[in-house]
Amino acid sequence: MIDHSVLDRLGISLDTLARERLDAFHRLLTERNREMDLTNVPEEEMTLRHYADCLLPLRLGLLPYEGLAIDVGSGAGFPGLPLAIASQNLQITLLEAKGKRCDFLNEVVTSLGLPNVRVLPGRAEDTAVPPEREQYDLAFARAVAPLNVLAEYLLPFLRMGGLAMCWKGPAVQGELAAAGAAARELGGELGELRDLGIPGRSSLIQLIYKRSPTSVKYPRKAGIPEKKPLGRLKP
Repeated sequence: MIDHSVLDRLGISLDTLARERLDAFHRLLTERNREMDLTNVPEEEMTLRHYADCLLPLRLGLLPYEGLAIDVGSGAGFPGLPLAIASQNLQITLLEAKGKRCDFLNEVVTSLGLPNVRVLPGRAEDTAVPPEREQYDLAFARAVAPLNVLAEYLLPFLRMGGLAMCWKGPAVQGELAAAGAAARELGGELGELRDLGIPGRSSLIQLIYKRSPTSVKYPRKAGIPEKKPLGRLKP
């Protein structure tokens, strides 16, 4: 079960409906995780490692409570589903390439009755074209790829002035130089690196701002951003 007292102590305030929906999501996650690979986090650690980790950016004021958002590589629904549950004025698209995970996400959306969530099957490299391209205020990614690769996945989805948010661990410190170069190539600019303040963990959010249009040559074809990441290419 989710330990809501832990969320309360971290200043994460949820109304009754949001608590009930978060609990229902957790029950579905733990049930379906017995049948398929959704998460390897032990249940007793999920309150901090999943739910607090996803929801703290709201308390810290790192993202607005409304707007259009896309969760790229959503997997089991993190961070998109907790954020959608906590902030119903966020309209969130969950982008996920694996069919079975899309089935799980659709089950959660239907079971919980989440009108502000849609599930979109596909990869970032194939999906960041009209009508999805440069349409979003926010783009998220959590535990997906190195930061310079994430920049190529996320920035093409953002409108001018939009914000990309990358959930990272302490290894992000070694990714910043390449990510800065990649962001500039993609029309972005690295912003603040924030520690979420989770006790006993180094859980960070790197912000990337969309400053100018992203060239139509990005993102490159599926697989290339990881094989030949921007910011590390030879001149």
